[in-house]
Amino acid sequence: MGLDAGTYAPVPSDLIRSVPKVLLHDHLDGGMRPTTIVELAAESGYADLPTTDPEALGRWFVDAAGSGSLELYLETFAHTVGVTQTEAALRRVARECAEDLAADHVVYAEVRFAPELHTEGGLTEHQVVEAVLAGFAEGEQAARAGGHPIRIGLLLTSIRTASHSRRIAELTVEFRDRGVVGFDIAGAEKGFPPTRHLDAFEYLRRENAHFTIHAGEAFGLPSIWEAIQWCGADRLGHGVRIVDDIEVTPEGKVQLGRLAAYVRDRRIPLEMCPSSNVQTGAAESIERHPIGLLKQLGFRVTVNTDNRLMSGTSMSREMELLSDAFGYGLDDLRWLTVNAMKSSFIPFDERLALINDTIKPGYASARAELAERIGGRD
Repeated sequence: MGLDAGTYAPVPSDLIRSVPKVLLHDHLDGGMRPTTIVELAAESGYADLPTTDPEALGRWFVDAAGSGSLELYLETFAHTVGVTQTEAALRRVARECAEDLAADHVVYAEVRFAPELHTEGGLTEHQVVEAVLAGFAEGEQAARAGGHPIRIGLLLTSIRTASHSRRIAELTVEFRDRGVVGFDIAGAEKGFPPTRHLDAFEYLRRENAHFTIHAGEAFGLPSIWEAIQWCGADRLGHGVRIVDDIEVTPEGKVQLGRLAAYVRDRRIPLEMCPSSNVQTGAAESIERHPIGLLKQLGFRVTVNTDNRLMSGTSMSREMELLSDAFGYGLDDLRWLTVNAMKSSFIPFDERLALINDTIKPGYASARAELAERIGGRD
């Protein structure tokens, strides 16, 4: 009897790269190309970059973000935001984002950014959103022409340390039939609970709009509880600290607390970002990342990049790390991908079509290829 191609691990990196992927948590200003940052800085006169050598700049972002602190991690965004204060710059980085994700065989992505951070050059928030949507449309068109179709939905983020969330929520509703699929809040968690923005979340619920909340990354269970019970979040951005409500005895017996059980029972999606979580200190290492336990317990976990520039990563890289660390095979990677597609903010029939017409056939093809390589069964 041959090896089972569905459970064989680690999965070869070329097959991981080839399978369809779904990404729910990716920041536009955290995924820029170093070369683009250098060029945009030169065009705009931005003089604060630590280096103008693209290769060295890429390394600087990864090193600076790996401080073990969310607050210090967030400081790296001063540079990416600093060079994206014009329509042309925003359009370019959105186009390149779509092209880069498509090249990694991401078939659906929800990319987020904060319009309020890109108005220092005189743009209105409406102009900012329109520029990014135009860039995504150009990138999607180029990706289709290159044989790697991708669909991108935009999430509008409000910064939790500011007070503009209601305005950004209204912008989300205004643009929801033009490519914006949901709302988010991000930024330093400690001292800035999601309930500070309750007015925005109540408005979004009244408008039947989708939203996710960064919670349970740098701050613990109260952040998750407020995001769900007070604010009504559809998904949790990160949510990694939900493990604080799970007890595992030395004998291996698992006991879920009330909040953890509620999150699992309600199938609330967790937007997990392994490499980023290690950088910010939310997880000790990839091997000890809570995603291993949470997947084992049947939580609705998904795999994401968070900030591809700051983490020096991609969806293929995140999947490869998990396959190596936890022995995930193609069946596990497909389960994680389908979880993400089910949890997206586009209509149900469109989610189902991507699952049945793109994701499942793509994994079936990879499984057949792996079976042939290892002399296994399929």
